[in-house]
Amino acid sequence: MTVSNEHISKILREIAVYLEMQNVPFKPRAYEKAAVAVADISDDLRDLYEKGGIKAIEEIEGVGASIAEKIEEIIKTGHLKYYEQMKKKTPVDVSSLMSVEGLGPKKIKKLYSDLKITNVEELERAARSRKIRNLENFGEKTEENILKSLEFLRSSGGRFILGYIMPDIRKIESDLNKLKEVKKITVAGSVRRRKETIGDVDILIVANGRSPASAKASAGKVMDFFVNMPSVARIAAHGNTKSAIKLKNGLDVDVRVVPEESYGAALNYFTGSKYHNIALREIAMKKGFKLNEYGLFKGKNQIAGKTEEEIYKKLGLDYIEPEMRENEGEIELAKNNKLPKLIGYNDLQGDLQIQTNWTDGSNTIEEYARVAIKKGLKYIVITDHTKRLAMTGGLDEKMLLKQIAEIGKINDKFGNKNFKILSGSEVDILKDGTLDLKDEVLSKLDVCGAAIHSYFNLPKKEQTKRIIRAMENPHVDIIFHPTGRIINRRPAYEIDIDEIIKAAKRTKTVLEIDAFPDRLDLKDDYVRKCVASGVKLAIDSDAHLVSHMDFLEFGIAQARRGWAAKNDIINTRSVEAMLKLLKK
Repeated sequence: MTVSNEHISKILREIAVYLEMQNVPFKPRAYEKAAVAVADISDDLRDLYEKGGIKAIEEIEGVGASIAEKIEEIIKTGHLKYYEQMKKKTPVDVSSLMSVEGLGPKKIKKLYSDLKITNVEELERAARSRKIRNLENFGEKTEENILKSLEFLRSSGGRFILGYIMPDIRKIESDLNKLKEVKKITVAGSVRRRKETIGDVDILIVANGRSPASAKASAGKVMDFFVNMPSVARIAAHGNTKSAIKLKNGLDVDVRVVPEESYGAALNYFTGSKYHNIALREIAMKKGFKLNEYGLFKGKNQIAGKTEEEIYKKLGLDYIEPEMRENEGEIELAKNNKLPKLIGYNDLQGDLQIQTNWTDGSNTIEEYARVAIKKGLKYIVITDHTKRLAMTGGLDEKMLLKQIAEIGKINDKFGNKNFKILSGSEVDILKDGTLDLKDEVLSKLDVCGAAIHSYFNLPKKEQTKRIIRAMENPHVDIIFHPTGRIINRRPAYEIDIDEIIKAAKRTKTVLEIDAFPDRLDLKDDYVRKCVASGVKLAIDSDAHLVSHMDFLEFGIAQARRGWAAKNDIINTRSVEAMLKLLKK
């Protein structure tokens, strides 16, 4: 029977909630502390128990004798009678209800005792029936907030879209970094790997201090500042080396202070991914080493750990960029000095998809151009929607020709030899794969992008054939957001991506990595397929506001997660080289 650390930690957390619901003093904090300790250790609890018995469990900081006995019972039987008795007495889905913003143990108990609510489905029915507002200490506002939180959880699966939550994360990082007590700081976890969505945030810190005592004092001040930030909604844990909070936006954030000599090891461990870390530990074991969040050890001697680079080097590997750490073959490449040199975050020279106020964008062509110049770009492509998308005020042939002329005038007005505005379009792909504008007009564009905006539910074979037919049009240069997904809202339509990539190679059509945070389309494993097949890609902001051009960063991150190098992305080239490549 496999019992993970995560499963044991979850049980301990839920026991803490049940005890708090029963107004038991002191014990809830002990179980919460133990849950955090279990979740934090790198070694598997079952392995620890098999080697050292219950004494090894008791040696975990934060786990007392009584809780160690309960962990032993879970390891040995897969169950815990104490926990099951609690669930029988109060049969509520603690984890799901605690995920609803504004609900704590006391309110969950009240909902159960007064309305017999045991799960989020019953909670929603009661809220929509306006039963919750009449409960003591709830009210109409609480009921409204519960419904809003439930809607968010349903649409996002409890995960946050990275590009949307990143400003909040960077604000916390910046505020902490300003403290004189902070020597080093890095946001780790799935944020550092630039995953499309994240569940929480892990921040690692080295505290300033000339002695262990002064470093400890600094760490305490950092933790006090962290848990008292204005954005904090709830403090889950507050210690000298680790604290955990929930922000008002629902995001869970953990901060850990680690010794400088272990910083690289901790950074590697808390960056993940889990399976990448497991693979590294296996390599370490084969070499007679031990790798954990404290360092790389040979016997009791630490031989690496201050930096990540030295750990990889000692393991016989080239340094692996965080975005690649998913155990998808990167370790084998690192062993053989074959890792790709990933596209850099400053390598783009142009943005090839921008919507202006000619259709559903909010800014003028000139406004986009001025912002692009400030960002250091050398060119942009204006790609307003076409007539099939009437809801966006899509351009017909006459209006598109008018826009092409206007772009020429603005270029002349700017007179900037180092920057160019190109004419383009996001032409609509009709149900049969033909386009909604005439070829004679499309031929006048500098760059022609095509995209699907309707008939998402066509059968896989028909949808694939539809896109391939569009790629076979000699005027189509790029397929925008090729799979049509919107993260947490709409799945990708069914296509045979391998056939699409084959057709893209044959027709020399570029596939887009749409950088808009809730698209990131293509997804990373499809990017990897394109790179392996030699199909060129474009990274575009899909901006509808000038501020959306900042999203290019997340498109680059997606490309890096797909192992794309600078040469794989067409808009890392000069405008002349990029256009020449498109016209091949």
